[in-house]
Amino acid sequence: MNTVIRMSRLYAPTLKEAPAEAELASHVLLLRAGMIRKNAAGIYTFLPLGQRVLRKVEQIVREEMDAIGSQEIMMPALQPAELWHESGRWDDYGPELMRLLDRHDRGFCLGPTHEELITSIVRNELRSYKDLPRSLYQIQVKFRDEIRPRFGLLRSREFIMKDAYSFHVDQDSLQEHYDEMSGAYGRICERCGLEYRPVDADSGQIGGSVSTEYMALAENGEADLVYCDCGFAADVEAATGRIEVVPSVDTGIELVHTPDIPTIAKLAEFMGVPEKATVKALSGKDGDGNVIVLFIPGDHELNDIKACSVIPGFDLLTDEEMVEAGLVKGFMGPVGLPEGVKVYADESLKASPFWLVGANKVDYHYKGARLDEDFSVDVWADLCEIRYEDGCPRCGKPLAHARGIEVSQVFQLGTKYSEAMGATYMAENGEEKPFVMGCYGVGVSRTVAAIVEQYNDEFGIQWPVSVAPYEVAVLPLVTGDGLVEPVAERIASELASAGIETVIDDRPERAGIKFNDADLYGWPYQVVCGKRGVKNGNVELKVRATNEKLDVAIDEVVDMLVSRIKEERARYTHEAVMD
Repeated sequence: MNTVIRMSRLYAPTLKEAPAEAELASHVLLLRAGMIRKNAAGIYTFLPLGQRVLRKVEQIVREEMDAIGSQEIMMPALQPAELWHESGRWDDYGPELMRLLDRHDRGFCLGPTHEELITSIVRNELRSYKDLPRSLYQIQVKFRDEIRPRFGLLRSREFIMKDAYSFHVDQDSLQEHYDEMSGAYGRICERCGLEYRPVDADSGQIGGSVSTEYMALAENGEADLVYCDCGFAADVEAATGRIEVVPSVDTGIELVHTPDIPTIAKLAEFMGVPEKATVKALSGKDGDGNVIVLFIPGDHELNDIKACSVIPGFDLLTDEEMVEAGLVKGFMGPVGLPEGVKVYADESLKASPFWLVGANKVDYHYKGARLDEDFSVDVWADLCEIRYEDGCPRCGKPLAHARGIEVSQVFQLGTKYSEAMGATYMAENGEEKPFVMGCYGVGVSRTVAAIVEQYNDEFGIQWPVSVAPYEVAVLPLVTGDGLVEPVAERIASELASAGIETVIDDRPERAGIKFNDADLYGWPYQVVCGKRGVKNGNVELKVRATNEKLDVAIDEVVDMLVSRIKEERARYTHEAVMD
């Protein structure tokens, strides 16, 4: 049996207005509803109501992890620096890694993730192919020293995350568990009530070759994604697509005077062609300092992440470096480049045999420069940032656009960490082989914020039953009397006895304050007990999701709520979403 929680004793301090820095709905409402409090930039305390939501999300995560055989552990947040040196990430990770020294001058970091630590643990324990596969997870605080923490729980320095790691004998075994994890992550989103899309993603600092993000759709989401009705979806940082290009006119190569026209927009206007009929040039260098010029369709932008994956250590040249390399800003082209400059081009330009492009001479462009005759390309690669109207890589239809919040991500790490850290097992044939690894993360505190981004209105939060801090609030509009208060107390007690999470607003406050707070907190159901209604044998039932109000007989409201809430709970169970 649940206990009725009394608002007079509940620590849930509300704010009339949120701090000026709070911009997104989730940040504003979680602060105003007394669910979180800021301690420093990007660091928050979860107060009782916020903690209840957090624990409900964690429980959903645990149930889905347990269902696929992943086992819960707890690793320390403080990690030895030598493990990160082994993997090579101590220097690569960047300033977001919070580094520190202990009293003996030994290096440590506060873990943003735990690939190194978990690999160091299992390499001493899992020694045979007979011990594999294994999947281990934890739910723990993580630390990333964000340069500009913002948006409350969406980009904080300290956050709560579920991270899981799996170890396998080969790629087939990894793929099987990766698919299981992917299914579990989809169910976690569904059970939290989130509208989401799984999208192809870049692996970032974690590494690996295959990754999928689970994006909660949100108008104010931090990530751009493209998708198609055929099922394709991807973060724009990792998306591929079918890019339409328009070849230059086949006039033979022709030098055209283009005075004071260093931009694509001006060039297209001057030549009377669409921007997609031009070719844009950018200059850079690789990790060894070799100069590179990249060419992409004129109406697109370079995807820095793709460029870095194709060209290790890639960085754009400064204006001074361009001059030193003999390049002409605004008028670069593949014909007549300085000796030794390597040419990279986006794969879409293969469909354009004639290019309208810079002539490597101030105020001049070439029209009709012929590919493989007037110039050549050293490396073809996917370099463009995909635009929303480009063709779907699967079916060719125009891609649509949405914004999202990344709430979870799965990675296929391969042998990146096991090889670097000497984590091997004895194969069936007696050979020592590195583990094939997977990594899987759920941003638990981010998920709380994402839910609020999807479930709110001008009055406050509208929690789904599966994650609401309490399911029903009973609001007696009169306290200390012999009519309204006894009815409210009886309803609350009967609801709690039936297993419904119930709070009663027994504070001696005005009705308006109770109504406003109830909407702000986001109780899914509100039972309003007023003097007139009680005299007539009725209470008002408000459904927060729709703000619908119903007059219900006092003797019927408990049964009605128990039935509705149990039905809603059932929709969010593991078994229900499996179906």
